[in-house]
Amino acid sequence: MTPGSPRGARATLSSPLNSALMRAMNLLLPLYIGLRYTWAKRRNTFISFVSLFAFIGMALGVFALIVVLSVMNGFDRELKDRILRVVPHGFVEAEDPIADWRVLLDRVMDGRGVAGAAPYVAGHGLVTYDGSVHGLEIQGIDPEAERSVSVVHEHMLVGDLAELRAGEYQIVLGSLLARYLAVTIGDKVQVTLPDVSVTPAGVFPRSKRFTVIGVFEVGAQLDQSLALIHMADAQKLLRRQNAVDGLRVRFNDIYKAPVLLSDLQRNLGPQYKTRD
Repeated sequence: MTPGSPRGARATLSSPLNSALMRAMNLLLPLYIGLRYTWAKRRNTFISFVSLFAFIGMALGVFALIVVLSVMNGFDRELKDRILRVVPHGFVEAEDPIADWRVLLDRVMDGRGVAGAAPYVAGHGLVTYDGSVHGLEIQGIDPEAERSVSVVHEHMLVGDLAELRAGEYQIVLGSLLARYLAVTIGDKVQVTLPDVSVTPAGVFPRSKRFTVIGVFEVGAQLDQSLALIHMADAQKLLRRQNAVDGLRVRFNDIYKAPVLLSDLQRNLGPQYKTRD
């Protein structure tokens, strides 16, 4: 049979049709077999029961898998939104408190991928109110600059982070910490540091009374230990003079933070160190 003959032409034209029919049969064959053994005749009731039971089990397994994956994806997104938006992406520090931090801030802001930077003064202590005592992580911040590296101001339950003023010794507490101490706006808490003051009357632990002006809640461990005060008050309380402990840095892409911090450290020089 030659390709130009009518019979050869019919065979050539029917080839796409045959291929389509074969593909359709391959797709319908599993459906046919499944229906055949699911709706078996009366004498094959056991086969029908086993097939239906297997089908229901497989459906429930797929349903459970979808539910678990959805919950895990939602938890992962919630974790990233709540914690990674609050915690800075990196830190720039030195061996000693940084006095010329404003110059350093300008250099950091010129770095690649940097979205914001803010100075901070950090310390630890105890907070006391009406007989209740709890450990405390103290963060001295600049309320205006803090907005560029953290979203705590967006999660205030009561009060406003912008109301922190230098020299007035005000404090903003996490929600769990405030609930444990049973404090509210206007209450005065005692902050005691792991340091002593030597006076003619003797040696006393260093402490200061602060007025509660706000409570935040970010849905993380920070709610039970973090307290924010004005940076100028923290410098006096922790004896930093006019220096800061470092800068907190936020990048446009948090997943590139390690690489960008390494580039930033090379640009700043060996007197500074970075960490994420």
